[in-house]
Amino acid sequence: MRRLLLFVAVSAVLASCTTVGPNYQRPADAVIARTDANSAFLGSQNAALAQTAPPSEWWKLYKDPTLTALIEQTIKTNTDLRVAAANLARAQTNLEYADSSRHPEVSMSAGAEYARFSAEEKLVPTEGKALPNSYVYSSGISVAYQLDLFGQISRTIESAKADLGTAVAAQDATKITVIAETARAYMDACSTGHEIEVANKVLGIQARSTKLTQRLFDAGRGTSLDTTRSSGQEDQIRANMPLLYAQKRLALYRLAVLTGHVPADFSQTVAMCKTEPKLSVLLPVGDGMTLLKRRPDVRKAEYELHSATAKIGVLTADLYPKVTFGASLGSVGLASHFLHDDTVSFGIGPLISWQFPERDRLGARIRGAEAEQQAVYAKFDGVVLNALRETESALETYARDLDRQAYLKTALDKARKSAKDSETLFKLGRQSYLPVLDANRTLATAEQSLASVEGKILLDQVAVFLALGGGWEPDTPAPKAIIVQDPLSKSTKSVDADVTKK
Repeated sequence: MRRLLLFVAVSAVLASCTTVGPNYQRPADAVIARTDANSAFLGSQNAALAQTAPPSEWWKLYKDPTLTALIEQTIKTNTDLRVAAANLARAQTNLEYADSSRHPEVSMSAGAEYARFSAEEKLVPTEGKALPNSYVYSSGISVAYQLDLFGQISRTIESAKADLGTAVAAQDATKITVIAETARAYMDACSTGHEIEVANKVLGIQARSTKLTQRLFDAGRGTSLDTTRSSGQEDQIRANMPLLYAQKRLALYRLAVLTGHVPADFSQTVAMCKTEPKLSVLLPVGDGMTLLKRRPDVRKAEYELHSATAKIGVLTADLYPKVTFGASLGSVGLASHFLHDDTVSFGIGPLISWQFPERDRLGARIRGAEAEQQAVYAKFDGVVLNALRETESALETYARDLDRQAYLKTALDKARKSAKDSETLFKLGRQSYLPVLDANRTLATAEQSLASVEGKILLDQVAVFLALGGGWEPDTPAPKAIIVQDPLSKSTKSVDADVTKK
């Protein structure tokens, strides 16, 4: 027994400055550390793109006051952001709970009663007589402090800090998503409004064409085929209108819910919108390095890896003895003898506990935690690869839709000229009205296709900004902040303490 105590004492002295378990460092072979992951994007050479990093409030590049106001309202009232704020507050509470382990635990007790004790229980000879009834009291205070000899408390706090960083990153990811969804819903409503305007214009032209063919038929200069064909084209255009109206209404409903309103309480200003917002500058995209530093999901994945690494140390510390220093002071006795010397007791000294017989079970738990860390590491690499894929895909889609827009503009110019020439030839009597109908149908298709792709390009731009991960960065630091170390760099991130306590 003496040897065991001596071994424990020596181990405690030798390990007084030891924190067991691995210290977190970003793996050298992580995908995020690769040169090709931090280089320029393949799709960034397009003339419509700029190599500069996007600003935090990218939506202000459209210089649209309505869009800016809607996003500001979303940030204040969106329900998903409220959930994320509550999760952040919970993570902050967990950190505070873990941090409290560094401080001594103090407990106090006090009580009084009118009682009679059992003579047999107290081993007091009374020759069969009962002990007298009396007023008794008890009071005491105890203090216990666990020495963090092997860093279990430190590792627990480290893991809780990483979990807080995870919650911060999750809130940021939610923020950029709802901002992008708000912009997408607004642009969808405006672009659909523009498509409806184009469709009404085309419908008006086609309606006039139908009336003209009917007059020509009545005058004996046309055929019933021309009249029927023109009327059919008009009905086909009308058939597309309900779809456009429904698409706009659904966009208005999405926008209302994103800004914290019931669907019926959608913005009447947006409902009247017929002009899409336009970027005032080339779309800024930056490069892979700035992307991976900015994406909240990448930051979240690395915080999770940091937390999983710290948890290995928490379990490893269970292999070693725990030393707790305690002190107690109390008084128990008759109320008439309150705090007399013979009622006072005290104690002071260490308490050593060690789960030595359970080392096999603890070893299994440690190996399980190490396997979990490797799984989280693989997830981290996957998140980085997915971030790069999403960005490259968004840029490629945007570039191809720009090409399509250019082709459609050329096609529209040719369709307008063809329609004008067909109308002229018909008026000169050099052809029937059938070629005019064909030319008008081609013109209508070209105008509607161009309006559709222009709306698609707006949504492509939002998809690029979302993939780039901007929109969560605060403009100014909060006056009260919890500093969380960013594992992606040597910088820190401030978390508004007021937000976490709401």
